[in-house]
Amino acid sequence: MAEEEDVQVSTMKKRVMVAIDDSEYSQHALSWALKTLVSTMVDSEVVIYTARAPVDMGYLYASSWGSKSLSLSLSPTAELIKELKESEKKAALDLLNKAKATCTHYGITAEGITEIGDPKVAICNAVEKLDIQLLVVGSHGRGALTRTLLGSVSNYCVNHAKCPVLVVNKAD
Repeated sequence: MAEEEDVQVSTMKKRVMVAIDDSEYSQHALSWALKTLVSTMVDSEVVIYTARAPVDMGYLYASSWGSKSLSLSLSPTAELIKELKESEKKAALDLLNKAKATCTHYGITAEGITEIGDPKVAICNAVEKLDIQLLVVGSHGRGALTRTLLGSVSNYCVNHAKCPVLVVNKAD
């Protein structure tokens, strides 16, 4: 019985997730992973994932203070918010489609997923929810001080993701 379970586990497809944004660093990580890990990726379920930080709409409301239209109706601001959110979603889908096309170039079929949230937290949550066995992320190559001040998605994922994390640095 135990041997049967081992066989089932080993024949299941592995799930690999490549987390991307619109930076050259994540595009490099995707290309590097596809070139270097092609034999692994071909035999795996590949997920291309991007998380969009929620857009801070506070400035829209602040910019409309004192406006006559604000006292009559909030619809111009509401319409603008809707347009901004749709534009952000379209940009994320375009990014995923570009990444999926890159995968196709290497003979790999990938699923694309986009969500809204703090990217580092959303990535780690997606790893757990999607039962990912390997996470690939790019690194901006920031120094220790900048990482401390701005935070680092890759560093956060290394410390919080529930799977091994491969961080791909881009050589200058």
